[in-house]
Amino acid sequence: MKIALNIVGVVLVFFGAVWFLQGINVIHQGFMAGQTKWEINGAIVFVIGILLLIVANRKRRAA
Repeated sequence: MKIALNIVGVVLVFFGAVWFLQGINVIHQGFMAGQTKWEINGAIVFVIGILLLIVANRKRRAA
């Protein structure tokens, strides 16, 4: 389960970063370039990916 969560987290971080950079017009390719909608969506997906990575990799206490 930990490996799957890490993979999903990395994918979300990657796509969130790309969408954010297109939204703020750093990456000038694609239909998302320069649109605030994709800037916001990218930031949200990026944060969700980071949180997923944190949850997947935190150490659990032994019972």
